[in-house]
Amino acid sequence: MDTVDLSRTERKHRAIIDAATATFVAKGYAGTSMDEIARVAAVSKQTVYKHFADKERLFAEVVLSTTDRVDGIVSLVADISADADDLEPKLQVLAEQLLGAVVQPGTIALRRLVIANAEQFPDVSASWYEEGFERVLLTLADSFARLSDAGLLRMDDSAMAAQHFAALVLWIPVNRAMFHGAGGDPVDVAEQAAIAVRTFLAAYAAA
Repeated sequence: MDTVDLSRTERKHRAIIDAATATFVAKGYAGTSMDEIARVAAVSKQTVYKHFADKERLFAEVVLSTTDRVDGIVSLVADISADADDLEPKLQVLAEQLLGAVVQPGTIALRRLVIANAEQFPDVSASWYEEGFERVLLTLADSFARLSDAGLLRMDDSAMAAQHFAALVLWIPVNRAMFHGAGGDPVDVAEQAAIAVRTFLAAYAAA
């Protein structure tokens, strides 16, 4: 929804979420105060507390409000057609979209934030995983099972195949981004995706 369509209350709510996201990422959960969030959002602390009862609930909202970012990828996964000529190009597009989304600086920063606070907020981190990445994996497993039934892929375990695909696409570039920070080399998304798809099909494509 465009900000011009939002009510004044909704705009303030969005401003608080945006300010909290930036502040949590920059200073961590422990280093962030509601006063600082109010200052960055350009609202009063009373307004912040009107929208969120405490910092814990605001943190949960910041994290869980991002899970809808995978909706497009889930749709892309579900729409992979059972067409032999179309399979590799569709997997290439999917791999590029998935990798491109995960290595975005904002996503990497949020991932670090969630991991750093997983012990303190296990329900938040578990929900973020389940409603985001796990949803992609489950949809991918369903699509691979369908492609296997159509004779395009061969596998005994579609869930394991989905994990293998995700690992080939994400494991090295995401870990590099997680540990190198902003100074790391940019990921060649198209090249990494192409290598991952070729390797996956070498293992799983039907003869």
